Amino acid sequence: MGPARRLTRIAAAAVSALALAGCAATLTVDSYADRAADFTRYRTFGWGPGEQLATGDPRLDNNPFFHGRVQAQVEKQLAAKGLEQATSETPDLTIHYHTSITQEIQAGTADRRYGYCEGDGCDPYVYEAGTLLIDLVDTRSNRVVWRGWAKASVEGVVENQEWMEERIDQAVARILERFPARL
Repeated sequence: MGPARRLTRIAAAAVSALALAGCAATLTVDSYADRAADFTRYRTFGWGPGEQLATGDPRLDNNPFFHGRVQAQVEKQLAAKGLEQATSETPDLTIHYHTSITQEIQAGTADRRYGYCEGDGCDPYVYEAGTLLIDLVDTRSNRVVWRGWAKASVEGVVENQEWMEERIDQAVARILERFPARL
């Protein structure tokens, strides 16, 4: 094997190792918008009934600081998009959010088999993954017109108030940056 090919393999292994090390911590964000919705007509928002789905994790379900932080960040990001929180009138959009925490498996052994990594960094491990989903519902039609979500590892985050606040702030900002700006 020539020096150029060996250098290429070493570089590929290093990039793969870095990618695998960051896989569980990566924040994945996506969204869906109803193509028929006219987002320019939405001016106000309000919160839906407190029917939020339980995460199944009492560390979040019974944590008013978690729920308060999510709501405050959603309100902040929507205000930055030009929407106002409704005070007494019926809002144009109703917000619902849902969270879940599940166990995920990082299957590094499959990567080793195909030559993407070598050594102990390829061993499979189980971690906690959290998902935050935000729905904006057209109040008149009662239809979801926009949905955004983020998913990332929450290993050690739920037990650490500062980390949890940072992760919530980052996730909500990244989700709602996809929401169409009011023109």
